[in-house]
Amino acid sequence: MMEKQPMPNIVISGTGVFTPPHVITNDELVTAFNSYADSHNQLYSEAIASGQINALQHSTSEFIEKASGIKQRYVMIKQGILDTHRMMPVIPRRAETELSITAEMAIKAAHEALEKANKKPEDIDLVIYGASTSERPWPAVAVEIQAALGCQGYAFDMTVACSTATFGISTAIDALLSGTATCALVINPEYASPQINFRDRDSHFIFGDVATACILEKEETASGKHLFRILDRKLKTQFSNNIRTNVSFLTRAEPDIALERFYEQDQFFNQQGRKVFKELLPLICNLIEDQLEKMKINICDIKRMWLHQANINMNLFVARHLLGRNAEFNEAPVILDEYANTASAGSIIAFHKYHDDLVSGEKGIICSFGAGYSIGSLIVEKV
Repeated sequence: MMEKQPMPNIVISGTGVFTPPHVITNDELVTAFNSYADSHNQLYSEAIASGQINALQHSTSEFIEKASGIKQRYVMIKQGILDTHRMMPVIPRRAETELSITAEMAIKAAHEALEKANKKPEDIDLVIYGASTSERPWPAVAVEIQAALGCQGYAFDMTVACSTATFGISTAIDALLSGTATCALVINPEYASPQINFRDRDSHFIFGDVATACILEKEETASGKHLFRILDRKLKTQFSNNIRTNVSFLTRAEPDIALERFYEQDQFFNQQGRKVFKELLPLICNLIEDQLEKMKINICDIKRMWLHQANINMNLFVARHLLGRNAEFNEAPVILDEYANTASAGSIIAFHKYHDDLVSGEKGIICSFGAGYSIGSLIVEKV
């Protein structure tokens, strides 16, 4: 009888982050929003006085930081966002012969990941483009990136909202283990600013733009400086409407469509924050605890948690629940203050910026969570 061969180890051998060129501070957003609110309240003063609609309330930078931990965000295009007559970025349409904007973002992150992994584009034979939104349904942006980089094999787009990075990594692992790929590039270009309703006080500050990239391969082929062996992965989804957008190509086909329809809140990011906090956090904590128990790993043996960067209060809650105490920064680093919520890219940014100091044998958790509900958790170990 032939002896069963052990399962090969899969590693993250390189990561990259592309940071967009423009910064918008909380103060800038607040000034623009409050100016818009004043104009709106003046325009609809009679309806407000009669009780038909509510007046828009001012925002403050202090409110934003307390509610989210966010101080600023990066955006690809700043023009138009702070214009109270527009409140939306001005994004010129690119010719079909030009590289699409999210492909451009992804490629810049990919180049850094390739350099860190000591790989060339031709070494890649699987490209997974994963993001909470995509700029078009077809052709897949992943295939465009594959062609622009000069990668081999195949490519496709996928989304599981804010968990897309960990779900994409898990999908790449399956391909590597099955032999349908030998080296994978998982990229997460989160171009979030166009989906934000900058006229909404409760959500106009939440998101920023960014792109991240991860190289995955078998440990035996890896030659990067910092390798992280994936010990376990756990994915979970549970349906909820509490984080949702209804924007799609169906919108333009609705009866009595009017331009104003495109500015209704359900066409943007829309969430019931209190419900999300109450319902999603227990799912996250239970999933990670079950995963650690299955792997017989004590939380004390986890050096670092690179958590999804959605909201500072959610991050602090998860870390405190798992550790039984408040986490130190180096135990659960936060990049929210600088980058804001970057959807699926957040936990990868944290991992990219805060992993070089770990030594061989030290373990960590990369965990993302969001709409769906969806949760993806990876236990990794420094090689």
